[in-house]
Amino acid sequence: QVQVVETGGGLVQPGGSLRLSCAASGSIINIYDMAWYRQAPGKQRELVAMITRSGNTNYADSIKGRFTISRDNAKESMYLQMNNLAPEDTAIYYCKASLTSLRLRDINDYWGQGTQVTVSS
Repeated sequence: QVQVVETGGGLVQPGGSLRLSCAASGSIINIYDMAWYRQAPGKQRELVAMITRSGNTNYADSIKGRFTISRDNAKESMYLQMNNLAPEDTAIYYCKASLTSLRLRDINDYWGQGTQVTVSS
């Protein structure tokens, strides 16, 4: 009974900012890698940013310098601060958590349902 939920999406004008949150809950033993993905209509899903439990990060070239990924292990949460947003950033943003749980003790990936980000004037 593990659940991953994204929040914080919405409509913003070009140049604006949004902060996305991802919260995991349930019988979690440990969360390892967490990552943000996004998918626009008609396009492939792409990795936006990822972060390990110790805080090591990787970013896609398309957003490097504009987005910042972070996490709070105590809250089992992850965040994506998005600045200087452009129309090309419009997509559904998904959270993925790689974790172990009491029920499935090997590492498994859990996905949220996504949150819509729309950048438009």
